Amino acid sequence: MTYLGVSGMQYSGEKFPDARIIVAEDSNVFTSMISQRLKEIFNIDAEICRTYEDLMAANELSDEPVTLAISNINLPGAENGEALEYLTDLNIPTIVFTSTFHEKTREKLLAKDIVDYVLKDNIFAVEMLVESVCRFLTNHDHHVLIVDDSPTARALLSSRLKRYNFRVSTAENGAKALELLKANKDIGLVVTDYNMPDIDGFELTRRIRAVRGSHELRIIGVSSSSDRLLSARFLKVGGNDFMLRPFIDEEFYCRVNQNLDTLVQIRAGRKRNQAA
Repeated sequence: MTYLGVSGMQYSGEKFPDARIIVAEDSNVFTSMISQRLKEIFNIDAEICRTYEDLMAANELSDEPVTLAISNINLPGAENGEALEYLTDLNIPTIVFTSTFHEKTREKLLAKDIVDYVLKDNIFAVEMLVESVCRFLTNHDHHVLIVDDSPTARALLSSRLKRYNFRVSTAENGAKALELLKANKDIGLVVTDYNMPDIDGFELTRRIRAVRGSHELRIIGVSSSSDRLLSARFLKVGGNDFMLRPFIDEEFYCRVNQNLDTLVQIRAGRKRNQAA
């Protein structure tokens, strides 16, 4: 196992030589560092685009789809964010790598359904970027189940998780969730609402824990309630985490990553023990 980024995520060392990654960045320093790290860790030969014209040519002159783009907000020839508009309009998964950031910028970025954003304002910036790339490339290994009786809430969480490249299933009630868990043993994370009509989040968690422990599956409870004690009750029935709505994208993704990282570490430890 290799540890990446500032979070210390465990990475199996899998290589992705067929992944096509475009880096739209005009800084020689950053393009050199990013290219080197992507080659060292993932065996990916990144395509460097230093101008907006280069970016359009790289995409339009090749029939091979882009796996992921890493883009600055402003490029020569696209000083008003046209490069990012171009990528997102084409539904190309994009990580923004930028030194220009404030609250309004953040709102505009997240409104475009980007994968992630990484700030250039610290010495760990490239390592944080590499971690974000790694998560995007490996998130498809994780199957997440969303349980909520609200179609709007299910759609919102599903779109967020799919943006990060997770495999996602949804259930409109606890009974359906239990059916899906029985049929899909690879589900590693359940995100469940508390207030549901048939089986509430507490009871669903109890029933899940009767057959699958935290070493096999993680559970995050969510609720719009103002009752601060809900978190304690979720944890006491076997939940691993709890979040009160409304929550921001970055917090939600961080909590999901932390729980899945823990699951990966547990599974790796069990394999080592079995091999010993």
